[in-house]
Amino acid sequence: MRFIGIDPGTTRIGYGVVDYEKDLSLVKYGVLEISASSDIDRLNELGTRFLDLLKSVSPDVAGVEVLYFAKNQKTALSVSQARGVILYLLSKTGIPIYEYGPNHVKQALTSYGASDKKAVALMVKKLLKIDILSGHDDASDALAIAITTAYSHGRFDFYRSG
Repeated sequence: MRFIGIDPGTTRIGYGVVDYEKDLSLVKYGVLEISASSDIDRLNELGTRFLDLLKSVSPDVAGVEVLYFAKNQKTALSVSQARGVILYLLSKTGIPIYEYGPNHVKQALTSYGASDKKAVALMVKKLLKIDILSGHDDASDALAIAITTAYSHGRFDFYRSG
């Protein structure tokens, strides 16, 4: 089964894709950099690029981070608009959507809901058996969301021996 995790933002959308059959494995991760300047053009670019991503990785289930807290009201509105486009496209393509707050993801990966980004990234690397996570934190966070989604669906036991 294939899981995609999404960390929405205004100009940078993190994504992480993992498979789980007998073991958890990394498929792809990265960041969609949105370069358009106006709100409408930015949402259009996001929609086109995100749909291309979905077509290329064909996920079975999606996990999307909820907007938990924003200091800046304008930023919160922009992120909410991006989340709306993402949720709409996932829904239109028939991919089941699950939403998680940051503390839920941290709790799922590290057993501590207030873990820092370094601790989460360390667990992502350990669970995926990779040495390096390159790029922005958005991609690492998205992988954590994908793993949480897999875990929440009973497809993966983090604490399995071996």
